[in-house]
Amino acid sequence: MHIAILSRNSSLYSTRRLIEAAEQKGHSVRVIDTLRCYMNIATHKPTIHYKGTDLEAFDAVIPRIGASVTFYGCAVLRQFEMMGVCPLNESVAITRSRDKLRSLQLLSRKGIGLPVTGFAHSPDDIPDLITMVGGAPMVIKLLEGTQGIGVVLAETNKAAESVIQAFMGLKANIMVQEYIREAGGADIRCFVIGDKVVAAMKRQAAAGEFRSNLHRGGSASLIKITPEERSTAVRAARAMGLNVCGVDLLRSNHGPVVMEVNSSPGLEGIENATGKDIAGLIISHLEKMALSSAKSTRTLGKG
Repeated sequence: MHIAILSRNSSLYSTRRLIEAAEQKGHSVRVIDTLRCYMNIATHKPTIHYKGTDLEAFDAVIPRIGASVTFYGCAVLRQFEMMGVCPLNESVAITRSRDKLRSLQLLSRKGIGLPVTGFAHSPDDIPDLITMVGGAPMVIKLLEGTQGIGVVLAETNKAAESVIQAFMGLKANIMVQEYIREAGGADIRCFVIGDKVVAAMKRQAAAGEFRSNLHRGGSASLIKITPEERSTAVRAARAMGLNVCGVDLLRSNHGPVVMEVNSSPGLEGIENATGKDIAGLIISHLEKMALSSAKSTRTLGKG
């Protein structure tokens, strides 16, 4: 196959590993800077231009689209889809998962365990919002935040009220969630490919920190997950429509709860913690997807 990887930086660990894994399986790979693509949205022959030339035909595309470029990145990915290129994750699924509020609403509709979560617009409703999620301690999150940025733990109702008022004053969209104290500053990253959890790691927050993100100094270790956790992760991925993703869970007193579904999960932490060739598993799954897509196209052509 001829594979495109949408990535702003070819030297990033995840991008490098995907290149290595694809080339080891005999595929050719080209890394494309998402923001340097520009598109001709024509009815009969949509094309993508890149640094002055038309992009050649690809069989498949792996989107590694950062949260800050979601809008443009998904527009580029949609163009690849219009051109008949098989995407590892579809643009609509990435957009769905990147909207934190929408994703939680979709997970809720599927009956998947979540922390009690509140969302409001008016400052007049703040006291009732705090009561609704069970009061302090509680977590306040910017909807646009990533890697633990814009996530605040409020220890008291008064502190929560002040933080929410400050965010609302800045016209920032936020949501509030119950604090799962029993998780002990740890979460579980389940790496889902297709309909399987292929690897899982425990991320433990650094001392004095409640956010377990590895970017915030958290540590990663191998963990054995329960059948319920495995099922929850697969159902969450399916609810988002993602073929490959990282599902972040917390162990609560009432079972696993989903914090987030990440459409471009990093490979370094999970590969180092588990010793598994996650990049190779991704490429193997992409091979099956591209083969299935090609068969469907041929069948439609005959019809």
